[in-house]
This record gives sequence, C-alpha cells and structure tokens, in this order.
Amino acid sequence: MNLSLASTALIRVATRTLPFAAVALLLTSSAFAQAGEDSSSALDVFTKSGAIGILIIVLSIVALAVVIENTVTLKRDKLAPPELIDEVQALFDEGQYQEAMELCENEPCFFTRVAGAGITKIGHSFEVIEQSISEMGDEESIRLHQKIGWLSLIANVAPMMGLLGTVGGMIKAFNTIASSGGQANPADLALGISEALLTTMLGLVVAIPVTASFAFLRNRLVKTVIEVGAIVEDLFERFRPTAA
Repeated sequence: MNLSLASTALIRVATRTLPFAAVALLLTSSAFAQAGEDSSSALDVFTKSGAIGILIIVLSIVALAVVIENTVTLKRDKLAPPELIDEVQALFDEGQYQEAMELCENEPCFFTRVAGAGITKIGHSFEVIEQSISEMGDEESIRLHQKIGWLSLIANVAPMMGLLGTVGGMIKAFNTIASSGGQANPADLALGISEALLTTMLGLVVAIPVTASFAFLRNRLVKTVIEVGAIVEDLFERFRPTAA
C-alpha cells in the first residue's frame, strides 16, 4: 500500500514538472542545433562554454531540485490536509478547543499553525482572535514565499552569469587579435566567440523554464493561502459577536 501511494505521488510530481522539463529540453535542443555542425555532442557544447558555462549547468541542477522539492511540499494537501481540517472542525463543533489545540501542535502545517494561533486567543474578543490569525497567516505566507524565492533568484542570476561568460569570451577574442597584431586568423577567434555565445545560450536556457516554474508555484501558493485563510476565518466565525 505504501509503495502504491509513493508511486502515485511520484507520478503526480512528474506530471506537474513535465511541462517545465519539456520547455527546457526543447530550448536546449534548439540551441544545440544552432551551436554548430561541428559539435558532436552536448558534452562538447558544455566543455566549450568554459567555467562560467559549467557553473550555469550546476545552477540548473540546483533549480531542478528546488522545483521538485517545492512542487512536493507546497501542495494543498501538504499545507492543509483535508482530514486535519475535518478533525479540527469536528472538535470545534463539540466545543473541545483544548483538544483542537493539541491536535494543531502535534500536526504542524500551514493550516494548523494559523488555526492554532486563533485557538490560543479563544476567550478574548473576536478582534484579538482575528488579529492573531491574520498575523500568523502573514508570517507563514512570507515563510513559504521565501522557499520559492530561490527560483526567482536563480532565474535572475543565470542570464547574468551568461552575460559574464559573454564578456569573458569576447575579451579572449580581442586579446587574440591584439597578440597577433591585428592579423588573427578567424579560426583563432572562434574559441572566444563560441564561449561568449554558448554561455549566453545556457543562461537563457536555464532562466526561461525556471521563471515559468516560479510563476506557476507562486500562483498556486497564493491560491492555497487564500483558500486556507478562508477556511480558518469560517472556523472562527462562531466567535464573532452578533449584532444587537
């Protein structure tokens, strides 16, 4: 049974990350096709891109790991398990607020942290409860957004590293011209120019799908935070004073 659940989860993750992997593969294949007919393999392209190109490739691996990790941990069922919501609601209906607090402490997640902040203020005015829920919701939302913020950082750093490689490659090409007294053979300039263009290509190949992944995860997280916030507000609505 556990193996079946693990397989199902893996399939769901692969399905959600497949569009971004496909975009990256398409961009990479197209870029490699333009890299030159003399490039016999992707390894040749990576080698000719120099140290900056290799760093960009390492950055792409880190980005893929972050995308997969966030895809798994920031799902709605992870942030607010439906069974936990049902249990807390049942305890609230029975007036067992201490038991609900213990459940929230034993099952930490986005929903239980926000709900737990409200439970601790039961007995105070509804405004105090509402403020406590709002503050904890904002704090947890910021913490979750910081996790996907790494993707935004990578998406911005990758093309900048590509630009750095471009500048380095052009410097090599001009140094070759200078050392030859302006009589450099075009073949002698090819290495520096090739490195310049390849690093630019690699930076964009990493940045484009990572940017798309960041936008997808951010929008999904915002939607989940709003939905969970509405659930918690509805849970504590019973403590709102009725109009006279």
